[in-house]
Amino acid sequence: MNTALVRPRNGKLIAGVCAALSARFGLPKFLLRLGFVIFGLAGVGELVYIALWIIIPKEA
Repeated sequence: MNTALVRPRNGKLIAGVCAALSARFGLPKFLLRLGFVIFGLAGVGELVYIALWIIIPKEA
């Protein structure tokens, strides 16, 4: 498990939030993306994704 939570420059679709969480916690990107879509249908996923996009720094 990596210690840093940063958005990668490669392997991202939109902003790299799911790729960052995947690298940090060792989960498949597909499951994280699916989770954000499901929570997005409930109206929460978009807000959480945007908040994480702002909070998680880009990889240097």
